[in-house]
Amino acid sequence: MRTSIIFKAACLSGLLALAGCSSSVTAPEKYSGFLKDYSGLQETTSPTGKRILRWVDPGFKSNNYDKLIYNPLTYYPVPKPTTQLGAETLDKILAYANSQLKASAAQRIQLVSKPGPRTLIFHGAITGVDSSKQGLQFYEVIPVAMIVAGTQAATGHRTMETNLYFEGELIDASTNKVVMKVVRKGEGKTVSNENTPITVDSLKTVIDNMATDATMFEIK
Repeated sequence: MRTSIIFKAACLSGLLALAGCSSSVTAPEKYSGFLKDYSGLQETTSPTGKRILRWVDPGFKSNNYDKLIYNPLTYYPVPKPTTQLGAETLDKILAYANSQLKASAAQRIQLVSKPGPRTLIFHGAITGVDSSKQGLQFYEVIPVAMIVAGTQAATGHRTMETNLYFEGELIDASTNKVVMKVVRKGEGKTVSNENTPITVDSLKTVIDNMATDATMFEIK
């Protein structure tokens, strides 16, 4: 009987642990303030199948625009380098993101430097790069394993998820009104522990998915 009770408790603990795993969309407490207004954001799926938060002006039609002013991505707020994520890596991540997103934009719309009719203005920022401990797998959630897993996390030996956060908007150059807002979180490669450096390669897939979505996105 006692064994059965312990097993049931372990199962319940497993379900709770799985329910507590990190969300694949940006939580409100992670909003950076880069966008002036976060109201109206709704969860949707990007062309590459990623869960994102997006708001689109009801009157927006992409075929009403054929020019884009691409303002290079920035970091917001300005990040502080750490032993896991150094200044050189931060620079490389930003440079790679800009090269991919700008190239994708140029594939589908003419890039210009001055506002005018039928023109959109892009503003965007990487608002966070971090790592977080992976949630306990269900098979780990038994009393002894929970102690072992907790020890691993405390000593820096637990696998870490890498995450990149992005916020962006499109503005109608003629009216200066925001016509689209996007907030997204991308999960990169895992690293072996919190002392393992995050590299550009850790987050390339996240950035490449963003670039692909920019190429494929369409609202008629």
